[in-house]
Amino acid sequence: MARRTPTPVRYGANLAGLLIVLVSVFPVYWMVSRSFLPRNRIRGTEQVWFPWDGTLDNYRRMLTGESFRSALTTSLAVTLLTVVIALLFAFLAAVAVSRFRFRGRRTFIMTLLLIQMIPAEGLFISQYKMLEGMQLLNSVIGLTLVYVASVLPFTVWTLRGFVDGLPRELEEAAMVDGCSRTRAFFTITLPLLAPGFVATGLFAFIQAWNEFTLALVVMTDPAKETLPVWLIGFSESRSRGVDWGAIMAASTLITIPVIIFFIIVQRRMVAGLTAGAVKG
Repeated sequence: MARRTPTPVRYGANLAGLLIVLVSVFPVYWMVSRSFLPRNRIRGTEQVWFPWDGTLDNYRRMLTGESFRSALTTSLAVTLLTVVIALLFAFLAAVAVSRFRFRGRRTFIMTLLLIQMIPAEGLFISQYKMLEGMQLLNSVIGLTLVYVASVLPFTVWTLRGFVDGLPRELEEAAMVDGCSRTRAFFTITLPLLAPGFVATGLFAFIQAWNEFTLALVVMTDPAKETLPVWLIGFSESRSRGVDWGAIMAASTLITIPVIIFFIIVQRRMVAGLTAGAVKG
């Protein structure tokens, strides 16, 4: 019979958890609350903890600005393409290394691990020269290529753990019932990989959506900037100092797509992260 945890220990653990939640949530609350205040109230000496009389002026300026819509479109296109392409190639690679035995398989797996240890900054020059030679600088396709290359090793490694965890007997039973190998895999195995797709897809989405340094190197044209790069340029272009209200409003708007994506996949994500932690 399991021993009951002493009451003081439970209260202490709950209090520590509550403090961690408050420390984590407070910066988000501060960002959202500042987004409703004008510049003079944000920079004033009197702190406003609750913006009861706030306005939507900062959001109105962001949403009516042409540069914001352009950056939003670029970020959405790059992120969605990165997620789709990375999951497609990661799925094929994970199936290959998990279900088949071929020469160089172990070397391929070890290479995936080694690639993840290389600092991203060490590849900037080669990636820039490669995209320049292919005339893909300042293009959605060029930035998508480097994003896919950066997230693919992790997604392949993680999905391989999910494929390994699925028993081959399921496919073999379907083949005994008359399915071909391909049909058995796509009708039996593929649906069971949904938690793995969600977990790796969320990783690729967050990496591509929030990435800054590669976008700064590849997208040098101001009309082709992604949202993180546009946000920095916006804060530096103010002649009367940093407009923190507008920056907080833009940061809040940038966060919304991530929250929406999380809400959509949250049920599958918890199962995927748990399964990946066990099988990976």
